[in-house]
Amino acid sequence: MKTMTVTEASRHFSEFISRVHYRGESAILLKGGKPVAKVMPAVRVKTGRDLASLWQHLPHLSVKEAEAFGHDINNSRLNLPPVAAKWD
Repeated sequence: MKTMTVTEASRHFSEFISRVHYRGESAILLKGGKPVAKVMPAVRVKTGRDLASLWQHLPHLSVKEAEAFGHDINNSRLNLPPVAAKWD
């Protein structure tokens, strides 16, 4: 994966984003010689098949880990502020 400084990315931002979007390139951005961000194409899920493909790349969890993950998701949902519908 390519590395570049934050300054270099900002100077050529439009070109950099075009390469990420159209060519699927990724880069690690460095500040002071240390990695601060990873820029990569956004994952676009359009169909159930796309989602299934993404799930295949996740590590397999034990039953205990999967249950803990489910609890974490539910607890996170409970802590989210209510969202007003856009059509209100």
